[in-house]
Amino acid sequence: MRSLTSREDCNGLDSLQQQMKTLSRHSDTAKAFAYLLKQWDALNVYCSNGWVEIDNNIAENALRGVAVGRKNWMFAGSDSGGEHAAVLYSLIGTCRLNNVEPEKWLRYVIEHIQDWPANRVRDLLPWKVDLSSQ
Repeated sequence: MRSLTSREDCNGLDSLQQQMKTLSRHSDTAKAFAYLLKQWDALNVYCSNGWVEIDNNIAENALRGVAVGRKNWMFAGSDSGGEHAAVLYSLIGTCRLNNVEPEKWLRYVIEHIQDWPANRVRDLLPWKVDLSSQ
């Protein structure tokens, strides 16, 4: 569906390059057109790939808790403690994005990782673990 609707819009933007030639480089309209044309490759990826989002709201929302507590993280104890906290935030955010309960997943991983084969560690990723029996 996106390729039908958005592709037409993107194709219509080709005329911007022609219109740019008639504008003063210092006009606000020319600056807006120039900005849009700088985003041209990204727009074409969005139009041609249905998996690509038009914005990064999901990533920004996942980081909101980190941004809110930014001043608190200065007192993580050490640089190493801050890095470990960042890893945990990343894992919890990944669980939430994949509709996995972070606490259940962490409990499962902690219980099983000691005896887990190193070459199968990818099987412990949040979207691969079956927590229905937990």
